[in-house]
This record gives sequence, structure tokens and C-alpha cells, in this order.
Amino acid sequence: MSTTSPAQEIWDLLRDVIRVQRENAEQFQETDRKFQDTDRKIQETNRQLKELGQQIGGLGEKFGSFTEGLALPSMERLLRERFGMEVVSPSVRVTKGGRHLEIDTLAYANGEINAAYLVEVKSHLREEAIDQLSTLLEQFRAFFPEHRDKRLYGILAAVDASPALRERALRKGFYVARIHDAVFELDVPEGFQPRVF
Repeated sequence: MSTTSPAQEIWDLLRDVIRVQRENAEQFQETDRKFQDTDRKIQETNRQLKELGQQIGGLGEKFGSFTEGLALPSMERLLRERFGMEVVSPSVRVTKGGRHLEIDTLAYANGEINAAYLVEVKSHLREEAIDQLSTLLEQFRAFFPEHRDKRLYGILAAVDASPALRERALRKGFYVARIHDAVFELDVPEGFQPRVF
């Protein structure tokens, strides 16, 4: 027979409830500390990933600049000798009305030739580069009204280009130049007719 009074049982039960609540509160605090620690680790990981992304982006820009620098001497020779260009300007940037345009190389000649060539240089030719050159050619006269009467041509110069992308660029009417023995040379079929923009 139990010698505990009902009041004592209630007090014992209340003590057990208080003890369990304390244990739960401690577990919640420990869980909260773990969440905070995990959150700090996630924030640190995100910071490191952002920093790595910036470093990779910077490396890509440097590689792009390296490729453009590699292409310039042979592209300049090609533009002057093959197409009779008088002016060859690397890295042309223009801003008009809050809009920006950047061309890797702009070459033009006045007089009888009266033509301009926009050259986009890529380490690896991708679909976006073909679209990018199309957009540059479409916007060119708005940014350079002084050349509005010139015949306009596009050249994609790439270190590496798949046969399919080369064909697509040629179908668009662009000249394609590829590197051979550290020199960029035109890579167009016999009888190729470029598109005049």
C-alpha cells in the first residue's frame, strides 16, 4: 500500500515536469548554439565561394585579355594587308545615352575601300559569341554615326572553335579566324562571301 499522499504525488509530478522542462530548455539552447554555429559556417563558406568566384572571374578576364593581346598583331596585319584597313584600334569602348558598346578590335578605311570591320576575339568560340557579334554589328551605326555609310563586316577570331560553331558563324556571314602557329589566319572556305551589314 502506498504511503504517499495525493498532495505529495502532485508535488513529485510537478518536480518531474519542471525537471523535464529544464532538460528541454537546455537541449533547445544546445540545438540553437549548433544552428548558430552551422549558420556561421554557411556564411563563411558563402564568403569563400564569392571570393573564389571573383578570383575565377578575374582569371577569365586576364585570359581573355591575353587572348586579345595574342590576336592583335596578326589580326592587325590581316586587316591591313588583306582588307586594306587604314585604322586598327584594339579595345574600343563607347558610351552614348547611358548605353555601352565594347569592341575587341575596330578597323576601318575611308576613300575607295570605305569599310569597317568589327573583330571579336574569343579563347573558345561559343554560341553566345556569335550572337554577341550580331548585336554589335546591329548597334554599331547608332554608336558610330560617322561610319554609317561604310560597308560593315564581322570577324570572329577564336583560339578554339568546334566545326559546328564555325559553320554557324560562316552561315551568319562572319569571317572566322583561327590561330595557326601562334598567328591568327582566316579560316573560310574557297569563294566565301561575307555578309555586308
